[in-house]
Parts: sequence; C-alpha cells; structure tokens
Amino acid sequence: MSSYVTRKTPGDTSWFTASRFGMFIHWGLYAMPARHEWVKTRERIPEEKYDKYFKYFDPDLYDPRDWARRAKAAGMKYAVLTTKHHEGFCMFDSQYTDYKCTNTPAGRDLVREYVDAFRAEGLHVGFYYSLIDWHHPSFPIDHLHPRRDDANARELNEGRDMHVYAEYMRNQVRELLTNYGKIDVLWFDFSYPTQTEGPYANGWMKGKGKDEWEAEELIKLARSLQPGIIIDNRTQLEQDLWTPEQYQPLEWIRHKETGELVTWEACQTFSGSWGYYRDETTWKSPEMLIRMLVNTVSLGGNLLMNVGPTSRGYIDQRAKDALKVYEDWMSVNSRSIYNCTMAEPEFTAPADCRFTQSVDGKRLYVHLFAYPYAHLQLRGLAGKVDYAQFLHDGSELLFTEGKVDHFSEGAAHAEDLLVINLPPVKPNVVVPVIELFLK
Repeated sequence: MSSYVTRKTPGDTSWFTASRFGMFIHWGLYAMPARHEWVKTRERIPEEKYDKYFKYFDPDLYDPRDWARRAKAAGMKYAVLTTKHHEGFCMFDSQYTDYKCTNTPAGRDLVREYVDAFRAEGLHVGFYYSLIDWHHPSFPIDHLHPRRDDANARELNEGRDMHVYAEYMRNQVRELLTNYGKIDVLWFDFSYPTQTEGPYANGWMKGKGKDEWEAEELIKLARSLQPGIIIDNRTQLEQDLWTPEQYQPLEWIRHKETGELVTWEACQTFSGSWGYYRDETTWKSPEMLIRMLVNTVSLGGNLLMNVGPTSRGYIDQRAKDALKVYEDWMSVNSRSIYNCTMAEPEFTAPADCRFTQSVDGKRLYVHLFAYPYAHLQLRGLAGKVDYAQFLHDGSELLFTEGKVDHFSEGAAHAEDLLVINLPPVKPNVVVPVIELFLK
C-alpha cells in the first residue's frame, strides 16, 4: 500500500484521488467577444456595451451530452462547470437575479442540462462559482473591476455593501446545492486581500478575502447541504483542495505551516485562455499535454484540464483535437494514472522518465519522456521486478539484473541495477509506458 498520508479534509476525497483527471469548463457570455474570459475588465467594457452579449447569447448548438461523451472518452472522471464567472452572468435559473441564461435567447437552464448529461455518463459533477461579480450592484469596485479607471469610480462605489453581496452568494450557493442533486465538487474563485503597497495599493479600492466573502458562513452552508462535497481553498479558508493554476509543481504540495502532504489539483488550459478565444495561438503540443498529466500524478496530484466552448455551445476543433490526444493515450495507458500516485521514495526515476505507482504498491509505471537507445537502466530495482511489459499493448520486455548485457567493455554494472531491453524503434505512442510488476 502507498505510504503517503495526506492532510485530513472535511470532504470525501477518496473518489477524487483515485480519478486523477477531470474536465474544467469555462463558458459564459465572454465566449461571444471570444478574446479571453476577463475581457470585460481587460477592456473596461461598460455595462451597456456588455449587455449586447446578454441580448444575443444563443447557444443553439449546445449539446452537453457530446461534451460528456468527449470527457469520458478522454479518460476524465469528473467535470467542473462555471455556473457564474467574474462577469456575474448565471448559467442557471437563479431566483435572485435577472442576469441569467433563462432571460437570454438560450431560454433554458444550461447548468441543469450539464448536470443531467455528465451524470448520465457516470462522471462526477462539480460547480465552479466565482466569488467576484462585476455586474452585481452591491459588489464594491476594486483594482480588478471594469470600472476602476472611471473618473467617477469612487462615486459609483458609494452605497455598495459586501454584506448584501455575501448574502446573495449564499442564496445562490443554496440553489446550486439544493436544486441539482448530489454535487461532488464546489470550486470557488478567488481571494485577493488588500495590498498596502505596490501598483495595486489604493486607499479605498479594497481587496477581498475570507472576511469580505463571509467565508465561514458560506462554507458552513455548503457543508450543511452537501456534507461530503469537496471544496477548494480559494475563499481563503483551508478546506479540501489546494489548486495551483497554470504552472507545474515540482514536488507534492505541502501545507505551509505543518508540512503535511495535501490533496491538490493542478488546473490548466489547452491554450493561454480559459474562455473561448478565437485568435489565441499558444495551443499545447500532444507531448506537453500528456506530460502535464503524468507529471501531476507522479507528484500525487490531479489534473483539471480546461475547455472553453464557443458561444454557440460546441467545443471547437482545436479543443477536440487536444481531447483526442488524451483519448488515444488514456485508452491504453490509463492504468498508470487511475488509482496511482507518487512512487515510493525508494524508487528514483532516471533522467527523462517519470514514475507513478499503483496505490496498492504492486505495480510501478515508467513513463518515457525521451525514448532511450537499446537499454533503460533503473537503479534500485534489481531483485524487485517479477515481470515487465509495455503498457499500451501488453508486450513483454526482457530485462537483466546487475549489468548491461552487452559485449562492450565498460558497460554499466551495479548490484542494484535493473536493465530493460528496448526495441530500437519507439512505439507509436506519444509517451510510452513500461509496466513493472513488483515481487
């Protein structure tokens, strides 16, 4: 069994750490301008102009069953959808606002259809909910707000009350956790405490954190409605999940104070944007996509990979191609991902390789980021391996112990050395995986 013990969490993370791979879905009005989900504040777009998107939002090609099938085919075990992003637009039929999908040409509850479709495919269902709201009249203007540079910004800010807004959030979270059955993940986003110096320091533009969100009440409400739910830490209160964004950790994330290993999930994008971005060009290569997943699991984490559907409601071809990369690889290599974690400390991966290990400790997986010539030398594994094979096709790999079986003088030798003999041509797999059955 795995020797790694993570910090105890309030929610049930057992299914989560076994799943290892999920789909993030960023979808909202920002899919219409199609130039980043922060477009409203990046371009300081006023409400009357942004309302054009509300007026014409019509996802006539929205088929969440297709999304769910693609997620499942890609090997994803759960999904998290933006029920409300920073723009404040609700993708569900909330009774606490008119700024919702049912009042657009869409005319229906888009979250409801998502939940039904993903649940039908056997996937765990999660909700993202933005703590930020650039539309709500009680949400105070701050250094991230679209109106921050208006000449009358301070005047516009008068009368805005975070207590009123915090109650609004609780009301909506109550709806989300009451009206859609069992919800597995609640993903809040995000806190930014007041800065007293630097470019964002401003006497009256206050940042926002756990006190402003009234986070204790918010979390208490969520747990009372869905006791086993997994909640992230972005309210500025520690809960179940640490969420590094848009970078690859180099080690298992630890609690800053106690040093304990924590449950963590890297959230990443196929390109440089979360929402649909028509002209964005920094799409990741197939090799990078697979390596990101492997790297994450090799350090005991989950990967939440994002798609940004178009405003008409379909996943565009670039994202489909990226999902197909995962589908092709996971269809034969998922055994090295599901129910796997960081390899035991006694096992050290050689250069250009990553290890994962089954949580029962019986199998060790070697992911070949660079394909070696003729032999793969593994220190510390002599006498510990019963059988070796390529995972993608289950074909045997012969091995020797103690030395490289070669006529040349100076061939490597060591008592603890395991040498796997490899075919000269790399298999037609983005990242080949060797499965070692341990004694």
